[in-house]
Formats: sequence, C-alpha cells, structure tokens
Amino acid sequence: MIRLAVFDCDGTLSDGQAGVVNAMNAAFAEIGAPAPHHSQVRRIVGLSLPQAIAHLAPDLPEDRQLDVVEAYKASFRRAREDGSLREPLFEGMAEMLRRLHGEGWTLAVATGKSDRGLASTLAVHGLADLFATTHTADRHPSKPNPAMLQAAMAAVLAEPQATCMIGDTVFDIEMAVAANVRAIGVSWGYHEPEELLAAGAVAVADTIPELEKLVNE
Repeated sequence: MIRLAVFDCDGTLSDGQAGVVNAMNAAFAEIGAPAPHHSQVRRIVGLSLPQAIAHLAPDLPEDRQLDVVEAYKASFRRAREDGSLREPLFEGMAEMLRRLHGEGWTLAVATGKSDRGLASTLAVHGLADLFATTHTADRHPSKPNPAMLQAAMAAVLAEPQATCMIGDTVFDIEMAVAANVRAIGVSWGYHEPEELLAAGAVAVADTIPELEKLVNE
C-alpha cells in the first residue's frame, strides 16, 4: 500500500511570514487602503488569495478586492525577482523529508501558494525531486475544500487510510477531515495548537523529530 504524506508549505515547510506581510502591505498601499494588522494577515495564510483578501477586507467592493489580489501577486513576484524574498525552511525539515522519502513514503504538497511560488520555494531549497505530486490554489478550490488533497491521493493512487496531511492552520486540518485523512498539526506556523486539535488534528508536533514520529505512527 502506498503511504502518502501531504505537506502544506507556508508555515509548515517554510517560514514565509515576512514575505506575506510585506506583500500584503504593499498591495493595500497600492490601492490606497489601510493595510490589515500583521496578526490578521497571519490568520489567513493557507487560504487561496481571493478568499484571503475577502476575509481581510470584507467591506471593499469585489473589484477592489481583485485589485488587491493582483497587486499582491505583483509585489510578491518583484520580491522574488529582486532577491529580497526570504522563505527559509524550518530547521531540520529538509533532512526529515529526505529520511521519509528514503524510507518509502510518497511525498506531496497541498498549498494555497501559486504554482510559480511553490516551484520557486522547492527549487531554492533543492526539494523539488522529493515530491511526487504538488497541488496549489492555481488549480484547485481554496482550503478547506478537500479537492487538492483528493487530487494528490488520486495522482499517486493512495488511499485515505494510508495518507496523512501535515499543516499549521485550521484550513489544513479541516481539509484533511473532509477527505477522511489523518490530520497532523505543527505548532510553529500560523494557528494555535488548541485550534488545530479542536479542528480534528490527531496530534500537534512541537518539533521536527516529534513530527517525524507522528507521521510514522
């Protein structure tokens, strides 16, 4: 039976908080609207961008929300191209992924990032060859809709009972629950451990070794 471990990206594999907050500030500034507080921005990481903006600025007309979406994409792209974007992996993550891969786990990503953004992150850290399939907000409904997780399983012929989803937000956990997949939370991301457990996580890891043990249970 294929064992599939599906990872969220931002807040789980890598720490992209500064890049997200900076791009969001620039996007709201471009349309002349006040930027949301960084604590609010943290709460929406993991959602697809249109849904995230709708949560952050529900009073903006829809066309202005779309302007923010496009401005955010442009700001993020500029930061990536000029080398100012920093999305470091959490310490020990790369080594754990390589161990899991070497032990026969099939690895996948399900993220609210764009195809381009995910490809760049994986390439920068030399991880692209570890993942059998990747699924992003460009091709699927926003989390917590289970579509991208179901697509990951279908792509490698994995069954829900042999699949786990690893993420740092309630959106990841709710997606896993909706897909009947074991949900594992991590405490180093954007939502609190208590929230992840309440949403249906079987456990929340505080360290990479803890996470590796939970995946292998």
